[in-house]
Amino acid sequence: MSTVTGNRGETVTPAIPVATANVSAMLARGRTLVTPVLREAVERLAPPMNTVAAYHFGWIDAEGNPAAGDGGKAVRPALALLSAEAAGAAAEVGLPGAVAVELVHNFSLLHDDLMDGDEQRRHRDTVWKVHGPEQAILVGDALFALANEVLLELGTVDAGRATRRLTAATRRLIDGQAQDIAYEQRGRVNVQECLDMEGNKTGALLACSVSIGAVLGGADDRMADTLETYGYHLGLAFQAVDDLLGIWGDPVATGKRPWSDLRQRKKSLPVVAALAADGPASERLARILAADASHVGKTDDIADFDEEEFASRAALIEEAGGREWTFQEARRQHATAVAALHEVDMPAAVRAQLVALADFVVVREG
Repeated sequence: MSTVTGNRGETVTPAIPVATANVSAMLARGRTLVTPVLREAVERLAPPMNTVAAYHFGWIDAEGNPAAGDGGKAVRPALALLSAEAAGAAAEVGLPGAVAVELVHNFSLLHDDLMDGDEQRRHRDTVWKVHGPEQAILVGDALFALANEVLLELGTVDAGRATRRLTAATRRLIDGQAQDIAYEQRGRVNVQECLDMEGNKTGALLACSVSIGAVLGGADDRMADTLETYGYHLGLAFQAVDDLLGIWGDPVATGKRPWSDLRQRKKSLPVVAALAADGPASERLARILAADASHVGKTDDIADFDEEEFASRAALIEEAGGREWTFQEARRQHATAVAALHEVDMPAAVRAQLVALADFVVVREG
């Protein structure tokens, strides 16, 4: 059974059991089926965008040599393939949807890395750092266009339905990123605003991922909408865990700098929950963040803080209860996601796999 980090930094055994081998097999299947089709799609891009995209996906290194880089967990493609099976179709029916959501996801990563100033992703320099901001923007745009092309070239009514869901999810994803950036400059953000932002930024595309294969397999809107409910709440659980890792995660596991979200002044769930609490730790944290906001050149000022300052801020968030609240919120959202799976008929084995993926999301360490 996996372990997670508890609210005081101790290692604890989670209440949610995870069949790690089964999840690993699901994710591996997704990567095996999706990667060749994804590479074919990327090869359609004009040079140098095809090369830049190949670097982003970890297929080549910065010098253009073949590489076996970390392409991410591939949760979204795995969900798309499972959703086709939930509708009674073969997994391969969901393959164009799996490729499309992976393209949109990586479009968002390319742009987010640039906007957030992130220099590392998956233990290597980000695209804007290696190839420049212009290429990061252009390749991101191209991946979004490819996602729609991959679906629409199927030429079926169900492909049109799937494309509408994907474009709606992408718009919400962009809304969420805009909210995230705006919140960095605000002194206060309440918990519901933060959940709404994260529901847009992360929940919307995960919701689409777990419905798009079913739609391509001919599922009706009721089934697709119910699967989206599962995916949306799974996304909120995923983001809550991400928010914990963004402050207290092990850089070796996350591939990012220590205290990465604190460096970027993100109003993530632990911060917002801590500010909403009563008590001296919450009040002190609020004063510190208000002082940051009053400075000119805010982000650069914070980037210059030493590790002790970030550790002190993380300790205040924990003392105010932000870490524990977020830890429990991940589990609340997980429970809501799993409950949705019982509202529609699907093969029992597929339901069990979707539950296992939800469990994995909540106890992952990177």
